[in-house]
Amino acid sequence: MSHPAAPTNLNKLKYFQFDKVINEDPLTHSLTLLGTFPSPDEVQDRVTAIVRVEKTALDAGTAEHLFAADGLVRRVALEESTDIYTWLFGWLGEERERDIKINIVCPATEVHICKYTRQNIVMVRETPDLYGSIVKPYITAFPKSRTQWVENILLGLSEQDKILFSSPDFVILPDMKWDLKTISSLYLVALVQDRGIRSLRDLRKQHIPLLKAIRSEGERVVEEKWALGKGAVRMYIHYQPSYYHFHVHIVNANQVGMVGMAVGQAHLLDNVISLLEIESENGPATFERIVLTYGLGDQHGLFEAMQAASA
Repeated sequence: MSHPAAPTNLNKLKYFQFDKVINEDPLTHSLTLLGTFPSPDEVQDRVTAIVRVEKTALDAGTAEHLFAADGLVRRVALEESTDIYTWLFGWLGEERERDIKINIVCPATEVHICKYTRQNIVMVRETPDLYGSIVKPYITAFPKSRTQWVENILLGLSEQDKILFSSPDFVILPDMKWDLKTISSLYLVALVQDRGIRSLRDLRKQHIPLLKAIRSEGERVVEEKWALGKGAVRMYIHYQPSYYHFHVHIVNANQVGMVGMAVGQAHLLDNVISLLEIESENGPATFERIVLTYGLGDQHGLFEAMQAASA
């Protein structure tokens, strides 16, 4: 169930009070706005919110209508609303395909604002010692409320109509970044049931069957539902991830230029499996003892500590 202040239709969306643009991305044709919505409890109070407005991928079938004159958003439809997240689709006119996807975080905390604000990226080298002294405590202290939306899915409380595959070990469903229609921008996510796996660092040889099952079922789902053959999707794991509940991204292989695919953040699932397969049966695990180099934004909660440690 969504937060009472989160808008679920155009009439409520019109009460958004704009503060500033915190990010703009020409690659994804998106604007991220910071502002507020009225509080349902107190007339004078307002709830901080982040609204990301993104153009949905263009459909070649509508090419002849691309330059027709139309107005601004005339209609929106609620796609999903769970915990603090709400997703809507919008139309810039009538009698046409949906034009934009609207992602809303409400209420938005300071952590959310930092996450969605444009950041300067610095490459850091995370040694096992730095992981143990800085990163692991940070992950352990991460509020459970930040992954409540994941729990809602895994416990069967939300988005159950979107589940494409479910087993006692993991589920596969569309990622909230996808418009659920354009195959060229297909984006799914596999969420594991094992709460003990928080990130790439927690993977061990014993997790190989789980990772192979995700790979196998991911390939099967996209082939059966969208006729995408073997090799049509890339599967990868983020480090650092945007949330600390282990998940695997499943994306159309023809998508290029997405920030999350960058070297220094995305680790291909096939490569991760291979590294685990050559791991010794005894002794420290591969991801327990290697140095991981990745890009860290200056608004990230780890930035200052990692910068200080690297000085």
